[in-house]
Amino acid sequence: MELQQFYYDNKVVKKFIIATMFWGLIGMSIGLLLALMFLFPNITDGIPWLSFGRLRPLHTNAVIFAFVGNAIFAGVYYSSQRLLKARMWSDALSNFNFWGWQAIIVAAAITLPMGFTSSKEYAELEWPIDIAITLVWVAFGANLIGTMIKRRQRHLYVAIWFYLATFVTVAVLHIINNIEIPVSAFKSYSVYSGVQDALVQWWYGHNAVAFFLTTPFLGLMYYFVPKAANRPVYSYRLSIIHFWSLIFIYIWAGPHHLLYTSLPDWAQNLGVAFSIMLLFPSWGGMINGLLTLRGAWDKVRVDPVLKFMVVAITGYGMATFEGPLLSLKNVNAIAHYSDWIIAHVHVGALAWNGFLTFGMLYWMVPRLFKTKLWSVKLANVHFWIGTLGIIMYALPMYVAGFLQASMWKQFNPDGTLTYGNFLETVTEIIPMYWMRAIGGSLYIVGAIVMLYNIIKTAKQGSAVEDELAEAAALTRVTIKRVKGEAYHSWLERRPVKLTIFATIAILIGGAAQIIPSLLVDDYVPIISSVKPYTPLELEGRDIYIREGCVGCHSQMVRPFRSEVERYGEYSKAGEYRYDFPFLWGSKRTGPDLHRIGQKYSDNWHLNHMYDPQSTSAGSIMPSYQWIIKDELDKSDTQTKMRAMQTLGVPYSDEEVANAEKWMLEQGTKIEENLYSDPDFASTYEADKKYASENDLEFTEMRNREIVALIAYLQRLGTDIKAKDLQEISNN
Repeated sequence: MELQQFYYDNKVVKKFIIATMFWGLIGMSIGLLLALMFLFPNITDGIPWLSFGRLRPLHTNAVIFAFVGNAIFAGVYYSSQRLLKARMWSDALSNFNFWGWQAIIVAAAITLPMGFTSSKEYAELEWPIDIAITLVWVAFGANLIGTMIKRRQRHLYVAIWFYLATFVTVAVLHIINNIEIPVSAFKSYSVYSGVQDALVQWWYGHNAVAFFLTTPFLGLMYYFVPKAANRPVYSYRLSIIHFWSLIFIYIWAGPHHLLYTSLPDWAQNLGVAFSIMLLFPSWGGMINGLLTLRGAWDKVRVDPVLKFMVVAITGYGMATFEGPLLSLKNVNAIAHYSDWIIAHVHVGALAWNGFLTFGMLYWMVPRLFKTKLWSVKLANVHFWIGTLGIIMYALPMYVAGFLQASMWKQFNPDGTLTYGNFLETVTEIIPMYWMRAIGGSLYIVGAIVMLYNIIKTAKQGSAVEDELAEAAALTRVTIKRVKGEAYHSWLERRPVKLTIFATIAILIGGAAQIIPSLLVDDYVPIISSVKPYTPLELEGRDIYIREGCVGCHSQMVRPFRSEVERYGEYSKAGEYRYDFPFLWGSKRTGPDLHRIGQKYSDNWHLNHMYDPQSTSAGSIMPSYQWIIKDELDKSDTQTKMRAMQTLGVPYSDEEVANAEKWMLEQGTKIEENLYSDPDFASTYEADKKYASENDLEFTEMRNREIVALIAYLQRLGTDIKAKDLQEISNN
């Protein structure tokens, strides 16, 4: 049989490797800065674009999509060409994938600190960037499938199955979750509201972890672990079971992020059931990875590449055991909203994604540069520093989570909360935050050691060039099903059919959850007293979103005695009818805010934003002084209200037309309330006088951002009264 010669594209792999290391250090450094903000809350005092609320989504996006995303592309482009015995289908698409992805990352790095965010976890980027992501992702998928079609290898190896499932599922998740109505160039509203938005978002959020942080890395595991160990995968049959059961079950488990919330019980229970089932395929993959190393443990002791991979697979096993554990309602009642979740997430991120990436880079770079790793000793140093960093990061956060939950739920003999002041539960865990910062610092030091080692390796090697290879072309005879051949063996030769079957597998679970929430009329019971936000409250809500307040505060009082005692009546699904998007949150660094309305005076809120420590001694909340000084932009208010009309919010045309007058009236009342504080009044008048004497522009308080934010906060949780609770009960 005649062999064909061709060249593997190594240059695009090199570019993705460089991007992985570059963005990895940036993303981790931002994470360290955020960790330090828990200890020094005003470390970036007065700089809006360096505030905690704006940097937190930048950290998650930088680590997930910049560091891990580039690592995925590097590994997929390297392994796919060799597994398929073909150069990537299109060099143009490969380069578009690289440069387009870097442009998206840069856009995120600019827009998120500026406050342009949808606030949806792992999907914060605004609509123009969402469109760009779609285009780049489709280019990646087309290139991958095109390469499969022109391949010279008869069967599609298991890694390719996982790459296919990743492409298809991420595309579906991204499109459905990011259906939104644009208001301006960098502002949009989700088409889903409240409970429906929460379900769609966590269907996306959970499966973004599943199909961006897990399935592609499982594919990389199935390629690089056998390569590094020089041994075949332990079980082909187990890999088949692992793949199909994982992609089918994973997609159902999203509602376990919303246990004890206002989500209907049937959806919560569905998430619990499938989350528990998820343990079996997840551990099947872990076992297949670890047992691939059978007989190679002597090599593991001396080879840093395998050390990284062993810890990575172990971290995957720990995280995928903990996920089903956290889906049990009695466990979730303790863990949710606490730092336990932070520990859980970072075991997966630092160990599974981080360490597998490090091991993969240590394996690939010497081969691309045709040399040996510059220093095995330094790689081992990196391994031990990184491992210690993971331990020092995760363990204190587990302790902090248990301690928080215990303190939140403790009662005195007389029935009152033992720790009625939420701040007491924060100050108690500050030592754990110190340890987390130290652990994170160690992890970054390890990454810097790796960067140095990789640079030295590249310098001692030769320039990266396309690699010559040869293989026989496939014919129709080699693709047809042979008599007596197992069905799956034949399916592995049909990339289009395999893609279709994988798509069907993930769509079944998605449709079973999403369609009822959108089509069943009584999915969210209507509460007649719940009205749309006023224009000023709507603007205040957008400021709340812009500043990332949802990163520290929830808006969901769960039906627990401790929460009702601390915050007030537990939250009802119908209260979120006009919330585009939902703001239930996933972490409580500060107290829940769903019943904050009318609890404190307008002045208290102003002082709390200007100097949080003045109203709450010992608070670790940073100040937001620019909100008090900046003028409220009302230019898009009517456009926002019309967008809300399109989404079904019952604003009348007259209300839209009179929006500015309505805002002025409500803002004036808040301004008058602020004057009740003599200290505020004297300072305000002094500022006004100074501006007048120096011919400076002065913005009336009623037209400042703080007034809109106060209007929103004072509205929260005030729509339902005792008679409304009876109405809900009757329904």
